[in-house]
Amino acid sequence: MRIRVAASAALFMLVVLVSAPSLRSQSDPDVPHYNAAPPAKTDKLPPILTRDQLWGQNAKHLYQIHAYELAAKIPKVIYQQPCYCHCDRSIGHNSLHSCFSGMHGAQCTTCMQELYYTYKMYKKGKTAGQIRAGIVKGEWQTIDLDEAVKME
Repeated sequence: MRIRVAASAALFMLVVLVSAPSLRSQSDPDVPHYNAAPPAKTDKLPPILTRDQLWGQNAKHLYQIHAYELAAKIPKVIYQQPCYCHCDRSIGHNSLHSCFSGMHGAQCTTCMQELYYTYKMYKKGKTAGQIRAGIVKGEWQTIDLDEAVKME
């Protein structure tokens, strides 16, 4: 029985990963997966973890917790962003949103810098496409996580 359940779960995850609406840049194959458009109104994104779900090393620094708080405010925007830690290759993520629906975002400075960059640009009125262009250019690398906790 357990083997059937495990096999069914593995098959389900494989189907989800293969059918996910993710893209690679046509002009630059080194751009990680991202979703070119927001999710359909009928699609329900996995929830971003809450403060209460972060613990131990995943909640050691205030910037880890605050990143998740901000991610929860802009889930459709981070759904459209690539993640340059290349978790799309190693753990099958299809966008920056995937990093914050699990613990990975709290363990990766790249994910957190990109999240804070995305939030900062969103607050400045940038579109998801404009934010993605900045991420591709590497502008997220200027984010200081200790300073980023001041973002509201």
